[in-house]
Amino acid sequence: MSFEKYFSASGITGKVQQAVAERTAEALTLFCKQSAEFRQAVEQSGKSFQQCLDSIDKTVNRRSSVSDFEVFKAAAEFYFTGAVIHFDMRIDLGEDESVREPEKKTIAVSFDDLLDF
Repeated sequence: MSFEKYFSASGITGKVQQAVAERTAEALTLFCKQSAEFRQAVEQSGKSFQQCLDSIDKTVNRRSSVSDFEVFKAAAEFYFTGAVIHFDMRIDLGEDESVREPEKKTIAVSFDDLLDF
């Protein structure tokens, strides 16, 4: 199965669905490449990408805002109930000669921690 074609944003209907389709397609394609089990779940689900986006739309319409990461989590759970996504964001502060210790050059934030607020 070509996931790039399966998760195509072309032909998607609905305002919210169109707004999140491209980035969600990228995330789901990446998840399929990372996990054979997730890939198999998508292939065997019988669910379309449009149905996935429609499901996300129902979640979005109940709230005033939603993050990309919440959309990706909902998309993964649509195809694989119980799927857990871990988010990690890092900033590289570059090579500052005044900073001697390498661990002080990188700041890491777990989105899992941020989503608990």
